[in-house]
Amino acid sequence: MATKIIFFTVNGRPEQAEFPGDCPAQDFKDLFRSAAEAGPHDILKLYNPKGNIINISPGLEPNSCSSCYKLEVVAADSNSEPLGAELAGALGFDLSSMEKRLQGLEKKILTEAGDAPAVVYEMKKQVDSFREKLESVEHLSWLGLFKDLSEGTHKPSPFYHKRTLHKTRKECEHVREKFLQMSSLEVSEEVRQYLKTPTFDNWQWEDAEIMVLLQVMYTDLDFIAAFNIEPEVLQQFLFEVYRRYNNIPFHNFKHCFCVTQMMYGLIWLTDLKSKMDSVDLLIMLTSAVCHDLDHTGYNNAYQINARTELALRYNDISPLENHHCAIAFEILEKTESNIFRNLSMNQYKRIREGIIKCILATDMTRHNEILNKFKSILTAFDFANKEHREVLMMILIKVSDISNEARPMEVAEPWLDCLLQEFYNQSDVEKLEGLPVTPFMDRDKVTKPSSQTGFIRFVLLPLFIELANLFPCLEQHIISPVRKALDYYTEMEKALEREKVIRAQSKEGTQCSADCLSDAGPDLRAEAQ
Repeated sequence: MATKIIFFTVNGRPEQAEFPGDCPAQDFKDLFRSAAEAGPHDILKLYNPKGNIINISPGLEPNSCSSCYKLEVVAADSNSEPLGAELAGALGFDLSSMEKRLQGLEKKILTEAGDAPAVVYEMKKQVDSFREKLESVEHLSWLGLFKDLSEGTHKPSPFYHKRTLHKTRKECEHVREKFLQMSSLEVSEEVRQYLKTPTFDNWQWEDAEIMVLLQVMYTDLDFIAAFNIEPEVLQQFLFEVYRRYNNIPFHNFKHCFCVTQMMYGLIWLTDLKSKMDSVDLLIMLTSAVCHDLDHTGYNNAYQINARTELALRYNDISPLENHHCAIAFEILEKTESNIFRNLSMNQYKRIREGIIKCILATDMTRHNEILNKFKSILTAFDFANKEHREVLMMILIKVSDISNEARPMEVAEPWLDCLLQEFYNQSDVEKLEGLPVTPFMDRDKVTKPSSQTGFIRFVLLPLFIELANLFPCLEQHIISPVRKALDYYTEMEKALEREKVIRAQSKEGTQCSADCLSDAGPDLRAEAQ
């Protein structure tokens, strides 16, 4: 019978194992466990020569002593090697402590009750399942390991606690460290596919994880190979981007991710990879990443009315969008974070021009101008026409920028709460400073539903419908959810109006009763009381 020989090291000690061709999976694992002198509850991790975690299974490829695998043991005992503590720390909890506590509880229950309840067996099952997950997956899919990708999951509060506007050095370094730890780990195929859909739930992901997901986008669109982007340069670029988004309720790093993720999803949904070249796709994705850099939570109207430094610098012409562009190229001027540093001068010039056009297109005062231009070329749209492609790129970033209502309601509604928080804050400041108050931001005039019904009806739907005229497949993906959102907020607005009428009638009835009593004599008033 044919056999295969596997060469590997355990704690630096060379070992080799010989297996028959029909070796059962459990026997295969047991032999590795024996070679490592590991206990039955220890976790084994096997690395290939590239340093990637691979599955311990009969399908393992035979090798030579010059390309041996590396076997590591994560002991379940609390006195394990430092590696065990390192893994526990990385996971955020101590698996060995959980197991020891479970064993102690089990002994106590068996002593006192004579039999263990079902919950104990369920806990044991979960521990075993988690161990199996760590040992048996083809790649350790760190992102997605703890995520519930099903619908209807609990959403954390979207509101930012009061923090400094700019991120602190300590805050940034903590996130950077986590990002770099995670950046070399595999992301599961399930998460990769989920990332391409408009239903993606951003609220489940931390900032460090978000940077890994952004890295996945650049990788899966083949930008790394096509533009010779070094992984460490991409990581530094993403970190600098994260660092330059501020701690504000809406225009923050998570918003940057949502816009980029929607752009990424649209690229896949509309099969733009077959219609546009890689440079245009790189422009669109990078523009989405950078489109709100260093936003302080106050819009262009405020900047101009308050005569801020930005308004003076850019002569009241899209001051915020010009600033976002400037910060983006400030990051790209640094060699260590310039993801375009290996491109030709002509390629860089084209990318710079494209990014500037895309980011400046997110100024909503230009909305009608850009939409009308798109409508005028739509019937004869030609992907070979450079001007047509440029207008489409501007439309795509505009759609991505205001696309929250195309997401599931449980993802979208918290974003509206964040936006209103930012709006109300601006109108409060405008009132304090004696500036013109932006009408749709005034907390005394705007309600949650009223802020959305008009916006969806007159801005979102007309824009989305025109894009769907070019790509009919988007009807189900982004237009149908937006129509449902409009129905939802319309009903909410009607309910608020009904409540307002009832309150007014109640108040009128109370006032009428008071007036009648005041007109009555003292004896009648006393009797009524």
